[in-house]
Amino acid sequence: LRAQARADTPLGPVTLAATDNGLAGLWFDAQKHHPGPLAAPVDARQRWIAQALDELAGYWRDARRPWRVPLDPQGTAFQQAVWLALREIPAGASQSYGALAERLGRGSAVRAVAAAVGRNPLSIVVPCHRVLGANGALTGYAGGLERKAALLRLE
Repeated sequence: LRAQARADTPLGPVTLAATDNGLAGLWFDAQKHHPGPLAAPVDARQRWIAQALDELAGYWRDARRPWRVPLDPQGTAFQQAVWLALREIPAGASQSYGALAERLGRGSAVRAVAAAVGRNPLSIVVPCHRVLGANGALTGYAGGLERKAALLRLE
């Protein structure tokens, strides 16, 4: 990682992290799979961090505006495919874990898809909050179900 920064949001503090290639992480404090202390200098002026902070501030004013900051999440090829598919779910829409697995051509791997969704290192930016249980239930958000509900209401 090249840089990190902290930011306050309406849903609690977040940590952002970036590589030379883009934003690599955005985690709520104490969320599941939070990486813990990062070995990167604090630098809110690093170009991807600065752009992400600006876009994050804009998100709270208009949650439907697209994210333009380049992304560089670190994960397996399967996780990368799931995270890319998440970015195709439009703001204001939702999709079930099963439908997401089907769209990825992995209909029998719903649990693996759900696990990859849960490991998403880019909360809010990669909209894992838009994935719901088969019956429309709010399930499985690493940042907490209250935040998931709030993000869906915002959009």
